[in-house]
Amino acid sequence: MTRRDRAGDDEALDREVDEALALANERETTAAAAEDDHAERDWASPALDLAQGRTPPDRETPSARHRKPPPGRGRQSSGGDGDAGAGVLDALVPVWRQSPDDPASEGTGARDRRSRTPAAEAPDPRAEDNPDTPTTPRTWSDARATAGAAAAATAPVTVVRPLGEALGHVLAEPLAALTDLPPFDTSAMDGWALAGPGPWRLPTPESAHPREHGEHGILAGHAEAAPLPDGHAVRIATGARIPPGTTAVLRSEYGTDTGDGWLHAAPAHPVGLGQDIRTRGQECRSGDHLLSPGTPITPAVLGLAAASGYDELATVRGPRVEVLVLGDELLAEGRPRDDRIRDALGPMVGPWLRALGAEVSETRRLADDADTVHAAVAESTADVIVTTGGTAAGPVDHVHPTLRRLGAKLLVDGVRVRPGHPMLLARLAPGRHLVGLPGNPLAAVSGLLTLAEPLLRTLGARPAVEPRRMPLAAAVHGHPVDTRLVPVAFRRGAALPLRFNGPAMLRGIAAADGLAVIPPGGAERDDEAEVLALPWPGGYGGTPAGTRASGASDDEDGIPTPEAPA
Repeated sequence: MTRRDRAGDDEALDREVDEALALANERETTAAAAEDDHAERDWASPALDLAQGRTPPDRETPSARHRKPPPGRGRQSSGGDGDAGAGVLDALVPVWRQSPDDPASEGTGARDRRSRTPAAEAPDPRAEDNPDTPTTPRTWSDARATAGAAAAATAPVTVVRPLGEALGHVLAEPLAALTDLPPFDTSAMDGWALAGPGPWRLPTPESAHPREHGEHGILAGHAEAAPLPDGHAVRIATGARIPPGTTAVLRSEYGTDTGDGWLHAAPAHPVGLGQDIRTRGQECRSGDHLLSPGTPITPAVLGLAAASGYDELATVRGPRVEVLVLGDELLAEGRPRDDRIRDALGPMVGPWLRALGAEVSETRRLADDADTVHAAVAESTADVIVTTGGTAAGPVDHVHPTLRRLGAKLLVDGVRVRPGHPMLLARLAPGRHLVGLPGNPLAAVSGLLTLAEPLLRTLGARPAVEPRRMPLAAAVHGHPVDTRLVPVAFRRGAALPLRFNGPAMLRGIAAADGLAVIPPGGAERDDEAEVLALPWPGGYGGTPAGTRASGASDDEDGIPTPEAPA
């Protein structure tokens, strides 16, 4: 095919994609009330597939276009891009395979020559007249703010812990120095303590007095040495107490013992007054403010506390959380079988919540039974209950009925975000909340970062993390009215969108360093996007050399990029 022929095909495809997107927008606006949200399908994924030169999974077989959606909504899925059934784009956009030399093949950015301006969160035509109605889906930013403020009136609980048990918690009280640091004048280097100008007389076997300066000089941890006469020098170790009369310390490598009882300083390193002496209180004085409440307790904080005289610390007790994984279709072990799938959320959600500072008591799997779900929620004593699945309105979705039976107040009921639209937040009682996550894995991650993280941060008195903004390494299609959360890998100062970003997929988030917040309307390459940090170090950027996440390959720039689905 010639370049002209290929350009003609590109223009034809662009026209068809434009028509499909226009029709999708129209139907999204006028018929969203009837949209089947159970699969939390990524709205633009078929167009994104085509723009990246991939055949969308639904077109692999003719029958795939006509699959019926599974019963219920918000259920956990075994994989794929949600229920990518017969959609507007499926019906109108033909399969197109991208030319290998097309520059749009980089990353997962959508090939889109149309001029688009990323919009702020646009008014939702589905919203009702009263924006405060709990059943009205909230914007993503509003939902996060609501979750962060939900527990603002709940006083944190203080727990005093030994230093060895305080790591990972946060300070409940200010940390003030209990002593001067250092508590006395100490040597900053191994060398000689000097009195006055040189050269300096060294102790000889005949003149040395072990009681005064020790057989090996002055060592750390020994009692204060005798005063040092003017014009004399004595060996001293790092951290040892400076003897009275010392004016400086000469480093070992800068001095020469001539063997005749005299010490000389190297001409290139003249000795200055107070050189290499850490004076008492140089770092802080007793009573000085060191750290504020809410400071995360890191190994360095433990070291500072110990040096300052602390044996234990007042910490904020992490929110007590119970995880309820709902679904008859879930297996706890082995491979999927008999129309049942492995529970991916049970092993993931608890550790994720612990990384956010929660004290997770247990993770329980419950059957799709209304009384079972009601009893589990009603009998729980946790500060926060996190459920997975059952947040929509299907025949086996029991979270809403349970909340109504308990008289809970819905604070957030649906969020304009993809994936994860049917998430919710409810107040069960003063100081007690329930976070309802969708059942699809990546949609559940969206709920964790949108609702659980700000709620737990407030309950745990942890400071808010400053938003990080990064340029996008590729363009990303947007939803007409909803925010998108897209897994990204950090590449040379930019955020590279990863391809496996469907609501039921985990390959993308498992290989990600963060999630980019894509506003309604999408974003172009080099646009700056807010990036949500994952609550652990490393991520895909921390993969050790010589290892690779399964299914990843290197693109032309040597950047790890997951392969497209077969």
